Amino acid sequence: MNGLHILAEFHTCAGERRLLLDAVSLAALCRRACAEAGLEVVAEAFHQFADAGATGALVLAESHLAIHTWPELDAVTLDLYVCNYSQDNRAAAERAYNALRTDLKPSRVVRRDVIRGGLDMLDPDAVAIAESALP
Repeated sequence: MNGLHILAEFHTCAGERRLLLDAVSLAALCRRACAEAGLEVVAEAFHQFADAGATGALVLAESHLAIHTWPELDAVTLDLYVCNYSQDNRAAAERAYNALRTDLKPSRVVRRDVIRGGLDMLDPDAVAIAESALP
């Protein structure tokens, strides 16, 4: 269950406009980003909204990537989670995230990382903070 869960918002995206407008292009970008990062896609679903953006998800052997575009805002939200059951996949998650960020070209990013599972993945200072936050 241990893993890295990246939640991100990309604002003022200056990448190719079709990536925000076309589910087929968005799906291809997501598949490429995951494959080049060494993540295995096992299923996918993407949907094109009429006269709007797209939404989609890749089910990964390592967990998932979900993405939603807001072309009227030049924005993207994404959720990338990788578990570390058989190996540490954090570097692969970072590579996939960076590939998406590179192609979408946001001028502003809001990113939240959630460490899932055991606290052994955190650095010792973060463990002390996490434990002090418990009721």
